[in-house]
Amino acid sequence: MLNSGFRQGWACVAAAALTIAVAGAQAPARQSGTVKSVEGTTLTLTTAAGATAVVTVPADAKVLSVPPGSTSLASATAATFADIAVGDKVLASGAAGDAAGSLTAVRVILMKSSDIEARHKAEQAEWQRGLGGIVKSVDGTTITVSSGAKTLKIETSGTTIFRRYAEDSVNFADSVPSALPAVHAGDQLRARGTVAEDKLSIAAKEVVTGTFENLSGLLTAVNASAGTITLKDLATKKTVTVAVTAKSDLRNLPAQMAPMFVTKSAGAGAPSAGAAPTGPPVGGWQGARAGGGPGGMGPGGRKPDLSQMLSRFPTTTLAELKVGQAVMVVASEGKSANPTAITLLSGVEPILAASPAGAAPATLSPWSIGEPGGEGGMGGGPPGGGR
Repeated sequence: MLNSGFRQGWACVAAAALTIAVAGAQAPARQSGTVKSVEGTTLTLTTAAGATAVVTVPADAKVLSVPPGSTSLASATAATFADIAVGDKVLASGAAGDAAGSLTAVRVILMKSSDIEARHKAEQAEWQRGLGGIVKSVDGTTITVSSGAKTLKIETSGTTIFRRYAEDSVNFADSVPSALPAVHAGDQLRARGTVAEDKLSIAAKEVVTGTFENLSGLLTAVNASAGTITLKDLATKKTVTVAVTAKSDLRNLPAQMAPMFVTKSAGAGAPSAGAAPTGPPVGGWQGARAGGGPGGMGPGGRKPDLSQMLSRFPTTTLAELKVGQAVMVVASEGKSANPTAITLLSGVEPILAASPAGAAPATLSPWSIGEPGGEGGMGGGPPGGGR
């Protein structure tokens, strides 16, 4: 799947190709998608909608190759039909055939899967090196965020890509195009781009933001038929009803692991189940990259992070939750009055009990649940993966 930048670039290339093609007459038919098979002079494509298209490419058809991220045909280079392989992206224009979804091509625009993968890996690396935190203010094109004790500057420009998480997901594939005016104080933000040497600012190529809420406390009601839970939040002392949807990721912390987590956390400092988003946003820099394994210490003696280990925990269901259980929830603003659970972790009684008196309860970090470029996160895109 193309990530957001690739999708935008591919759409622009398609538009450019169509504009060039319309030299004055009727626009040709088009088919685009991922190459499923190559047989003789015929390409079988899987379109974005999941349909099948069959494209015949005559010997005199023009084949052009464009790099990922292209927004026009200016960077296109000549290619041949032999260069097209399974997994590549193509946009073919020409004459529609008699059968539905068939086309005889006059021109084929090619984007190689190997080039897409290389670009994708480069962007993943940028997300990992990027900066993020909680938005403090927006002044012109500069976004100020706090990350732990640090204050960081996110410098944006007219070319910066903005995306925002959906109301019920921190999966990057579910994020939608956004803009600078949509960024507000309190948002969680992650940016990729060119980081300054002092690591206190970044010239952002892409920014992803979202509004999340951390809740923790004892369940006072579970309504499986209505798809809701109710808990008394330890931080605000308020009773909150949370919607649980099919996209909500429900996990249970094994009984033997909670005490181990508390012990390891105490050895590295105050207990914490997740820090502010200082790593890449949106699955899995979980698991293997968490360091120390389940219940283990993070790299360099850092506190273990439940968020980073979340994908290893067994799943549970709304029907299995019971009144009186302690839970930790990452929620986002839902379409209704109630927040929507993105991730819920039960079995956390020892962790919440270990929070020092007067201190904020331990929380999960939403960024580790769906970060760009991982195996359980913003799928398909550089903050990638899928739950």
